Amino acid sequence: MPIDEFPVTATPDVPAAGDRRAVIEGIAPAVDGGRFAVKRVVGDEVDVEADCFADGHDVLACRLRWRRDDEVEWREAPMTALGNDRWRGTFTVAEPGRYRYTVTAWIDHFLSWRHDFPRRADPEDIRVAAQVGAGLIDAAAARAEGDDAARLAAWAQRLRAAAALPALPALRAEALDEGLATIALRYPDRSLATTHPTEFPLVVDRVRARFSTWYEMFPRSCGPEPGVHGTLSDCAARLDYVAQMGFDVLYLPPIHPIGRERRKGPNNALALAPGDVGSPWAIGAAEGGHTALHPALGTLEDFRRLVTGARERGLEVALDIAFQCAPDHPYVREHPQWFRWRPDGTVQYAENPPKKYQDIYPFEFESPQWAGLWAELAGVLRFWLGEGVRIFRVDNPHTKPFPFWEWVIDRVKREHPDVIFLAEAFTRPKVMHRLAKLGFTQSYTYFTWRNTKHDLTAYFTDLTQGPGRDYFRPSCWPNTPDILPEYLQFGGRAAFMARLVLAATLSANYGIYGPAFELQEHEPREPGSEEYLDSEKYQLRAWDLARPDSLAGFIARVNAIRRDNPALQHDRGLAFFPIDNDQLICYAKVDAASENAILVVVNLDPQHTQSGWVTLDLDALGVDAERAFQVHDALTGARFLWSGARNFVELDPTRAPAHVFRIRRRIRTERDFDYFL
Repeated sequence: MPIDEFPVTATPDVPAAGDRRAVIEGIAPAVDGGRFAVKRVVGDEVDVEADCFADGHDVLACRLRWRRDDEVEWREAPMTALGNDRWRGTFTVAEPGRYRYTVTAWIDHFLSWRHDFPRRADPEDIRVAAQVGAGLIDAAAARAEGDDAARLAAWAQRLRAAAALPALPALRAEALDEGLATIALRYPDRSLATTHPTEFPLVVDRVRARFSTWYEMFPRSCGPEPGVHGTLSDCAARLDYVAQMGFDVLYLPPIHPIGRERRKGPNNALALAPGDVGSPWAIGAAEGGHTALHPALGTLEDFRRLVTGARERGLEVALDIAFQCAPDHPYVREHPQWFRWRPDGTVQYAENPPKKYQDIYPFEFESPQWAGLWAELAGVLRFWLGEGVRIFRVDNPHTKPFPFWEWVIDRVKREHPDVIFLAEAFTRPKVMHRLAKLGFTQSYTYFTWRNTKHDLTAYFTDLTQGPGRDYFRPSCWPNTPDILPEYLQFGGRAAFMARLVLAATLSANYGIYGPAFELQEHEPREPGSEEYLDSEKYQLRAWDLARPDSLAGFIARVNAIRRDNPALQHDRGLAFFPIDNDQLICYAKVDAASENAILVVVNLDPQHTQSGWVTLDLDALGVDAERAFQVHDALTGARFLWSGARNFVELDPTRAPAHVFRIRRRIRTERDFDYFL
């Protein structure tokens, strides 16, 4: 049977697009095959790679396609062949929002012709190939417009004419005209292009999502004298203090009315005394719930003044979102179906045996009325968005359903793409990663409990180079109101300094709970506990911010170093270097765009001087192995001239437990004299 008699269109098992020969696979970055979004920030170049190939030897053309979710038309950029059928394309994101990207590829017959033409040797073969090329150029002219169409049509005519003449060099020159080929390539035949079926999601956040410096503070402990409940106005009076330390996010624990029923006393005591203020996380009382302010803190107008005052100082106010209730929260009375009721007629309080939180009722997300609960909680976020808040620290998100977070974060960020959500989820790794995939902008980490060189190296290598690097943005906290780690309990001043340097240089996002941190609060409630003695969670605290042993100045110096060095403002580019002492850890961060390189050495032993030899990767640092180079300690101002990859370091924790070196590379100028970058 002649081939044209096969009833292709009538055969149901023949694919409709069988003439599309290009194959596209292995697109990266991609989170779970495109189920979840890759994350970037404004100004980032988004590098996309894919395996693109076809049968035979024809030349492939590949394009990277991208668009905002609210755009109809795709934008495109050419992809470059990397070898072994791997291709790469890049686009830059200029504003926050949700994007899509994918890859398209096709056999480009004009490129294939142009690739093969100079390799032909037989004169008759060359002339026939020229005729074929003229036809391809005619087709491009038909797709072109204006002057381009005319120039291509004229080129095709000249090529046919040259093919009829005996002079082959002239024919070759006409066929391989670079300028005209560039015009032809603007109008490819994409009728048989293959486009990858997945439109990969991309969320673009503002830069603070990638680089932020948080300070947590209880407004109620900002009172003018011990024992006096602080207000939001008192909190505003401390904005200069926070800003001078170099923080850009002021995070407030819950500022809502605190329940009176089952209120906890100092040190989490069940017995209550008159005047006990309770835990801010026991939200809700007769005065209101999640959209109300604790009356002792002030009014919404006071809150607005705080937000404005913070903004004037380069600070943003972040609010704690704790979706849980005190027993006397209005929701318990108005929406009893949103809670889990026990057989004895009481509501199930929160617990994680043996821990019990009698003053907190969790929501019942399996309630038949779950849709109304979701809508109400979304309304809480909408309320505070209306008050100018754009950063939320979310308490225990791992105890609420994943579908809820995916829904509410998507809903919020579609209307307010500048919103940042920090997930406070100290839980199992896969749960933490799932929350990040679902939309949380930043995530707490296990840094608080990673103290040895081995543990720190393994953990941060995984965070920065593992599969989570495209969606999990770590935020490192040396302490929180809930966590006083053992290292800080016994390490003294040097331990606080070392942990601050580690948090601030290993991660582009970090925070501290103050003033407990800068005043080196280190007494646990009891031996073996990570709870603070006289925890601020349950009582007012008076802090002497002017204490001479305060670390405020040291913190300000570290934060200034972060602001001045782009290498510390992202998590990529982190590399650990060998050092022959397990009490010393050495690592670098490099920003290629600014040629900024920071080298950090930290003494992990807060009690004793430690020394060792570090072996640097000079290529990674951009240092000429044949020339000496300077390392400038940004913490102390000291300068050292190093040579080669192997260099000696010694750190006395009573003086400074860390070096934060800026690499200053010695280079030769045209005038043949040296200077330092």
